[in-house]
Parts: sequence; structure tokens; C-alpha cells
Amino acid sequence: MAKVMHLFRAPQKRAPMEELEEAVAVEDVGLEGCAHARPKGKRQVLLMDQETLESFGLRPGLVRENVTTEGLDVNGLAVGQRLRIGEVELQVSLVCDPCEQIEALRPGLQEAMQGKRGMLCKVLRGGVLRQGDEIEVLETAEVAAM
Repeated sequence: MAKVMHLFRAPQKRAPMEELEEAVAVEDVGLEGCAHARPKGKRQVLLMDQETLESFGLRPGLVRENVTTEGLDVNGLAVGQRLRIGEVELQVSLVCDPCEQIEALRPGLQEAMQGKRGMLCKVLRGGVLRQGDEIEVLETAEVAAM
């Protein structure tokens, strides 16, 4: 079973992430109180799996993800894929490319994490996210149309 291990938000851009036990996801915006929330944008919530973090020797929150998962291959999700986490529904919108902030963590990490920094999502249905919530992978729009 895939589940939420950690929840984070950035109170300000480039400020340390704060860990939360629960967070409110606002439809078509992102996490309430997060400086990275993007109204009507494709970059609203960043998902990252704990397994990938561990493979790079990184602790949760260090790559500035909002949701750290366990038991879900986040980097294997397809753009358009929908997920249900508790009462919240997300849709994968973009691959998150590693930036200079990743390189600042450790030289060479930006290149090593290409295609492995998680997926950005849009909030299709808002609600409360909690640590421990089960993550359900739903059909993609293409699969549902068949």
C-alpha cells in the first residue's frame, strides 16, 4: 500500500521547508500557506518518493517536496495520471527537473537526479492531506477515455 510519509510546505521561497502532520490542498492552487503554490498553474504540489531519496542519501524535505511517499514509484507516474490521497485528488502535470538548489546540496546531484526529482501535480479536488494517508493511483485520462 502506497502512503504519505511526510508533508511539507515552504513558508517563503528559499526558506527551509516546514513539516506538517496535515495540510490543506486548495483546488487549482496548491498547499495552503506554501510559497510554491501556483494558482491555475502546473506546479502546485511536488511529490517525491522516499525510496528515491534514500537511494541518494537524502532526508525527506531536502529536495523541497510537498509530499514524501512510500510504496509509490513517483518517477514512474505518467503526465495526466490521477492520484487520490485521502480526500484530495491530484493530477500529474510535469516532471520536476532538478535545479541549482539541488546542486547546492551536493556537487553532481543535479545531474544525477535528472528524471528522478519527482512529479509536479495540479490539485483537481482540494481537502485535507495527512501523514499516513493511503495513496490510490487512478486511471489516466487516456485510459479512462478508452
